[in-house]
Amino acid sequence: MATETNHSIRILSIDIMRGLTLFLMLFVNDLYEPGVPFWLVHAKATEDRMGLADWVFPGFLFMVGLAIPFAFLSRRRKGDSDRRLLRHIVVRTLSLLLIGVFMVNIGRLNPDLTGMPRYSWAILAYLSFFLIWNHYPVDSPKKNWFLILKMLGVAGLALLASIYKAGTPQQPEWMHTSWWGILGLIGWGYLVAALAYLFTKGKLFATIGIWLAFIVLNMLSSSGRLGFLDPIKPIFGVIIDGNTPSIVLCGLVVGILLSRYQRNFRLLLYILIPLGLVVLLSGFMLRNWFILSKIQGTPSWAMVCNGISILLFTLLFYLIDQRKVLSAFAIFKPAGQNSLTTYLAPDILYYTIWSLGWPILVYKQDQLPWLAVSGSLLWAFAMIGFASLLWKLKIRLKL
Repeated sequence: MATETNHSIRILSIDIMRGLTLFLMLFVNDLYEPGVPFWLVHAKATEDRMGLADWVFPGFLFMVGLAIPFAFLSRRRKGDSDRRLLRHIVVRTLSLLLIGVFMVNIGRLNPDLTGMPRYSWAILAYLSFFLIWNHYPVDSPKKNWFLILKMLGVAGLALLASIYKAGTPQQPEWMHTSWWGILGLIGWGYLVAALAYLFTKGKLFATIGIWLAFIVLNMLSSSGRLGFLDPIKPIFGVIIDGNTPSIVLCGLVVGILLSRYQRNFRLLLYILIPLGLVVLLSGFMLRNWFILSKIQGTPSWAMVCNGISILLFTLLFYLIDQRKVLSAFAIFKPAGQNSLTTYLAPDILYYTIWSLGWPILVYKQDQLPWLAVSGSLLWAFAMIGFASLLWKLKIRLKL
């Protein structure tokens, strides 16, 4: 998303923190859990604690919300009306949901019934994503060729969906939404926050009210009091649960504050630091009734993560945009500006390595924890470098 304000000042800390969360996401996703310290990986569903991996995804969700005011301002400058903004929100959400559904169904695929190896099907699906959603030059004389590439991607996904089979020969199954996947969760959270920003016209207190409403919704859901909504949960469960939207809405509130007061850093500091501490302490207070659990999606976990995200972003904003200490963080900037590519491209490499049986990921073992951790760190750095290379090659996904 664009990160410019009315005064055309680019807020580099938005790109940097988004890139940092993506880097950490690549790192923790690559870890071979039996071989690394427990505090790096996800806590179990019934454990009342958090590991590093339990903050990374909500950290990214927070940044999704924070960037919304700046993205909307960028589109307004281009002349977008409310109707066009609404259409953009819907298309972007549906795109994220579609990609998410394809991704979560890869593990269920039955190669014998589908007539294609699982990894080959996955690679073709990812290549189709890139063909459809690559950011092609608008005024290029090759725009007809770009349209053909998009149509080829659409045809590819349609064909892959048509041959997809899971289950057994006796009970074959097609693709379904057992859950929406990481990108699907982002899509639902973005939908709620973007609509909130659009319909409230970016009013701060109205947005705070919506954020609080979703926190309450998350509390009711975690308490088991929304059972009467079970019939619509297969589709709208992420919204009904309230957890993911509440995290994105927290980021949206901070984004509105940032867009208003970024030139008055002292005032912004006086607002964000207390806000971060209050949110963090609220999470620990809610721990009296709800354990800290990412897997259960508890409100205590969401609030603790949001408090961490607010304070971390405030620190990065101070260091990068105020003190101009950029060199130490510059490596994360390309990933932050090319987030969807950074997240998806490594999977193509994974599936290629696995399908060819290349013994490259030798660090995935449980005998030497230092090797498992250092190997995953190296992989994460390599992947943000890979995304940067794709950017230079003009391969950049944009929804």
